[in-house]
Amino acid sequence: MSDRKDMELIAALVPPGSRVLDLGCGNGELLAHLRDARRCSGYGVEIADANVLACVQRGVNVIQLDLEEGLAMFEDQSFDVVLQLETMQNLRNTETMLRETARVGRVGIVSFPNFAHWPNRMRVLAGRMPVTKALPYQWYDTPNIRVGTYADFEVLARKDGLRIIDSFGIERGRTVRRLPNLLASVAVFKFDRG
Repeated sequence: MSDRKDMELIAALVPPGSRVLDLGCGNGELLAHLRDARRCSGYGVEIADANVLACVQRGVNVIQLDLEEGLAMFEDQSFDVVLQLETMQNLRNTETMLRETARVGRVGIVSFPNFAHWPNRMRVLAGRMPVTKALPYQWYDTPNIRVGTYADFEVLARKDGLRIIDSFGIERGRTVRRLPNLLASVAVFKFDRG
């Protein structure tokens, strides 16, 4: 999560005082913000050495773990909120990790680049893969294993028996609720087991 406005929009979804698990927490900026601004506690999970060090320097509790190995170390419903922000597209076991997010947390919040955003559609129509702020890599050097759309996640959530509590897109630091599959570069979903 790199854009401050985007971070604040997602942080507003986390109730004050929540116990939070942030999967793929990066440098810990969001967890530090939740701790300082919303009195939250919890842990980040991160694999990259440099990001783990940055978390420690921020005073964020972090566990170095490869998310592909799962979340077996955490008990059912052991967190109020589990965040999975801009990590789904980098995982091979996306559906399993989504189920694990719902198992470990009372509420899950996911975000990912929305491949159906209109500029991406135009770029594909022109015969090229899009390179945007939300999808900043060339096709040959991207860490993304897959791309997804706002509409695709709605289908996946229903298939897995998840109840979507709130959903919206983000574009340039603003919430997009009207036609988010077309008008938003980032998709955001808050869900529970239903």
